[in-house]
Amino acid sequence: MDKSRYQKFFYPVLTYIQYMGKLLRICIYVVPFCVCLSCRNYSIKVSDSTNGNPQPNHSMKNDSVKYWVAADINSITDSLQKQQVVYGRELIAHTSKYLGPKGSLMKTTNGMNCQNCHLLAGTAVFGNNFGSVASLYPKYRARRGTFETEYERINDCLERSLNGEPLDSNTKEMQAIVAYFHFIGSNVPKGTKALGSGLKDLPYLDRAADANKGKMVYVKVCQSCHQIDGQGKLNEAGNEYTYPPLWGPHSFNDAAGMFRLGTIARYVKYNMPFGTSFRNPQLTDEQAWDVAAYIVSQPRSHINEPKDWPDLSAKPVDFPFAPYADHFPEQQHKYGPFKPILAFQKTRDNKKG
Repeated sequence: MDKSRYQKFFYPVLTYIQYMGKLLRICIYVVPFCVCLSCRNYSIKVSDSTNGNPQPNHSMKNDSVKYWVAADINSITDSLQKQQVVYGRELIAHTSKYLGPKGSLMKTTNGMNCQNCHLLAGTAVFGNNFGSVASLYPKYRARRGTFETEYERINDCLERSLNGEPLDSNTKEMQAIVAYFHFIGSNVPKGTKALGSGLKDLPYLDRAADANKGKMVYVKVCQSCHQIDGQGKLNEAGNEYTYPPLWGPHSFNDAAGMFRLGTIARYVKYNMPFGTSFRNPQLTDEQAWDVAAYIVSQPRSHINEPKDWPDLSAKPVDFPFAPYADHFPEQQHKYGPFKPILAFQKTRDNKKG
């Protein structure tokens, strides 16, 4: 084969081989880099997830927020102070063991624990925590129409949420609870609200909450813990609830804040069922409102509080008992829709201003 024919035959083949060689070198360097980036993005999602479930990327923005963290009790060096604060935490976490129907100290409450509504002994972010108690109390409360101390606020919970009797402010137990609140919130500047305290906001529905739909949610999601009759499940000793009752004589009464639909719906949305967090809610907004409606539609203890809300215009939109400073009926104030009431209140307040 002469030289010209050789070049004509092999030149395209050599060119192709050279081209593939360059492409192979590019793949050797680029592909691992791309894989690395891919793994990095995946690991970020997993490490910022709750309960091992990957979160969407927008949740990473929430992770950058420095939410309140309770002051560490183990950092207390004074042994007497530490003993008092630890006892206060114990009373919040296991109230019924001391004050419930089988209480070792007295029998003055319905059997629920404070942490049934204030999760992780009142330290969970958006779990109705106590992060702002020390920094904001005493404070004006519209429900009472006057300033209220932390002692009065604690007794409010004992009488309403625990359907029981108040504690004397001088008792060892009351002093321990207050000491606990003050210590865990000691890292919050006076006059400021801890970030992540209270409950996370939940958008109002365009309709009334539906208790019938809520019953279906309850059966599917809640019944396994709180039981078919809503009466919860006691521990083996029978002196406190493993899963608290949601209605009936041993649940919160109808003067408790949790009886308001907006309160319990927000609590459920970002804290229930077990394993839920505000970053990883398991229920839709509608499911949260509806199951809350089902719960508050069930029978429970009633107490009269005629002195509540002396200024009717300050009543929350979801307060379920008349009288009101508007024309909307009790049924709508209890279950919604709330948006028309809010619009009316806004117009009224603008006219006042």
